Order: sequence, then structure tokens, then C-alpha cells
Amino acid sequence: MGEKDVLYSPWRMDYILSEKDNKCIFCLKPNEQDDKRHLILFRSEYSFVIMNLYPYNNGHLMVVPNKHVSKLSNISKIELNDLFETVQLTEKMINKTYNPDGINIGMNLGKAAGAGIDQHLHVHLIPRWNGDVNFMTAINTTRVIPESFDKAYFRLKEQFDNEATKK
Repeated sequence: MGEKDVLYSPWRMDYILSEKDNKCIFCLKPNEQDDKRHLILFRSEYSFVIMNLYPYNNGHLMVVPNKHVSKLSNISKIELNDLFETVQLTEKMINKTYNPDGINIGMNLGKAAGAGIDQHLHVHLIPRWNGDVNFMTAINTTRVIPESFDKAYFRLKEQFDNEATKK
């Protein structure tokens, strides 16, 4: 394999070498009250919006209920309404920030359904553009994310903050 055949992602080493535990990141991160460091963009009464640390595309966000549950049937109607009102707001903020051609919105409930974090349900919102799946994803199963987390955080956070001031 030649030098040109290698893709580098040095930021992954911190994750690879980090101690793994069974603590839920969707419970820990919001409780630390350091939203910027944890990429939390918005908090509603019963849920929050967080950037995906391993995104499928620019602007890949997740809406997460505050309550630690793995099934939709385990949250109240009030919490469910808040969750999906926050999904609706997040869709609006992605559209304002990135102007995508479409958005995938979905949930994976359980490991068998593809959930990476199966103990705490969350809703993915992934902006999509016509032709955004290029040879890297289609052939190499590699993603190319051209925007830094810092830049994406500030662009998205500005939209959420502007929307919050309208209420």
C-alpha cells in the first residue's frame, strides 16, 4: 500500500485509546453544563440537540430526550411532544444553516436496528445534497466532512440562539 492509499484521521486516536465504560454519554454530557465542549446546541425542557461526533455528513445532529430510556414507549406524551417539536426546530435550523436538498430523519432502536448507543434513544437528522454520496462513501466506506466541528458548532448555535430570542 503506497502513501497515497492511506487516509489519516489522527483525532480518532484519542477515542481509540480512551478508557471505555458503560456510562451513557447522553446523560453525562448535558449534566456537565459545558455545552460548547460537548457540542450541545440547544436545550428544551425535556430534550437537547447535540452534534454527532462521528457524522455521516456536515450538520449531522441528534435530538435526545433528557430521560434515559431506550424505547419511545417509555417516555410520556409531554416528553414525546417536546422531543418531536425539537426535531422540527432542528430541521428548521439545518435548513437555515446548510440549505440542503433533503434531510434524513430517523431512529435506530436497539443494537439489531443499528443503534450505536442503544440504551438512550435519540433522533438523527442528517442533511443531504443531490450527489453527496461520492466514491469515498460508495466504494471505500469513508466519509469526507469538509467543515470543522468548531465552524459547524458556531454556525448552528447562532441559528438556534436567534430562534430562541424570537420566542
